[in-house]
Amino acid sequence: MAPAPPPGILLSNLGTPDEPTPPAVRRYLREFLGDRRVVDAPRAIWWFLLNFVILPRRARASAALYRSVWTPEGSPLLVIGRRQAAALERAARVPVELGMRYGSPSLESALAALEARGCRRILLFPLYPQYAGATSGSTSDALAARLRARLRARRAAPETRTVRHYHDDAAYVRCVAASVREAWEGRGEPERLLLSFHGLPKRYVALGDPYEEQCRATAEAVARELGLSRARWEISFQSRFGREEWLTPYTDETLRAWGAQRLASVDVVCPGFAADCLETLEEIAVADRGIFERAGGGRFGYVPALNDRPDHVAALSGVALRNLQGWVEPRGG
Repeated sequence: MAPAPPPGILLSNLGTPDEPTPPAVRRYLREFLGDRRVVDAPRAIWWFLLNFVILPRRARASAALYRSVWTPEGSPLLVIGRRQAAALERAARVPVELGMRYGSPSLESALAALEARGCRRILLFPLYPQYAGATSGSTSDALAARLRARLRARRAAPETRTVRHYHDDAAYVRCVAASVREAWEGRGEPERLLLSFHGLPKRYVALGDPYEEQCRATAEAVARELGLSRARWEISFQSRFGREEWLTPYTDETLRAWGAQRLASVDVVCPGFAADCLETLEEIAVADRGIFERAGGGRFGYVPALNDRPDHVAALSGVALRNLQGWVEPRGG
């Protein structure tokens, strides 16, 4: 009997422009902000605002920010994502391909690459520890749409599963805490630790999105793992845009207030970001550092994302293998 074809993992993250130029950033933002899961405003009104108001203003400014974090190998998110995919393949011992929700490499190209490697069962693994409809949900929708198109064309489609979230995975929580401890070994413990997550409109949570609850659960678990009293840490939400109210407290306003209180030292960690990107390397490590220091604060430290740390890859492998049960043979001790 021929061996069963191997399952594969489609590892996914948000995405990045192809290059730090206004045209490339404009293309990327048009795809991202055009997603109904991200912005659910009436389409005709939003199309006009996006193409004639927002993109002309944001593309050039965002391109300058991307240039400030770009590496010789390319976008940090993409460079790290490729390393994560390669490391996860070695750890899980199944084929892994990287596909971004927006931009390149696409979900379609990753799907095709896995099929070319003989995979007929595919685990979609969005690298968002906390579930949100605008991230994990949008990625699941996009892959499902591609599979439906294949079925309509009477083409075979692989069997799929999806990692919905891993916000409370013990190994993931330990990784975040370990990264914080390692930072403290070099510079000492700060007066306060801020756990900053990407923001989300409050309206989405009111409609049933579990994101806020899962972020708070992650923050509490990391604080317990670190043995911090409640007075020494806070949760916050970053990267908001538009006029409606987003989840609070806001990261920038929290750091401004802490600076005004003349806190001698603050560290920020971003447990919702599996890889460093514009929102961590520029928004947190540069812009929010400036907010804190200008307000009167002392030392500011950014704790890097987990990226391709060996313990992070091991945690991701554990999550993947649990979701692959029945598709892969159990491993002996």
